[in-house]
Amino acid sequence: MARQLPFQTMREVFTRFREAEAEPKGELHHVNAYTLVVAVALSAQATDAGVNKATAELFRVADTPEKMLALGEAGLTEHIKTIGLFRQKAKNVIKLSRILVEEHGGQVPSSRAALMALPGVGRKTANVVLNMWFRHPAQAVDTHIFRVGNRTGIAPGKDVDAVERAIEDNVPVEFQQHAHHWLILHGRYICVARKPKCGACIIRDLCQYEDKTE
Repeated sequence: MARQLPFQTMREVFTRFREAEAEPKGELHHVNAYTLVVAVALSAQATDAGVNKATAELFRVADTPEKMLALGEAGLTEHIKTIGLFRQKAKNVIKLSRILVEEHGGQVPSSRAALMALPGVGRKTANVVLNMWFRHPAQAVDTHIFRVGNRTGIAPGKDVDAVERAIEDNVPVEFQQHAHHWLILHGRYICVARKPKCGACIIRDLCQYEDKTE
């Protein structure tokens, strides 16, 4: 595990990320808070591209919890059967849709606890929704962020909770809103798992990774 980068280095890291892409976006397609919750819940152990392909038609016919309940579990399953674990995910989406209708007036709640009370919604999913829809600087730590955080020294931690805290504690406040998107995209396209593309990395000189590639 790398050492935590000092404050001035962290400021330079995220300044470069911001200069390269000032407004990074999540890659899951959605049209409102509800479809964002569903898309993120469906994305567990699946690619964003695969989820987007499955939800393109789904969200045309079911973009609210009421419409999803009308579609039903069998109808939903037909739309998402190309996604891994689709049967369990279909059950969860129907259950969470019912809870949203019965307990929240069909609206997506804006607290982490209320979101995590929904079936199939863990802390990472809740943080994505809080960040992307409600503009709260929550940090959703996935495998990409965990790898980048530990490899570079941006946010070292032994588990995802520790990495989340490291981001919140050490990333300068002005970069917190977009921090997790910058780190996800960096891990997805540059700091990849098997052979990081260090030659194309804009923070190569600031990174603590010892086995840099060309």
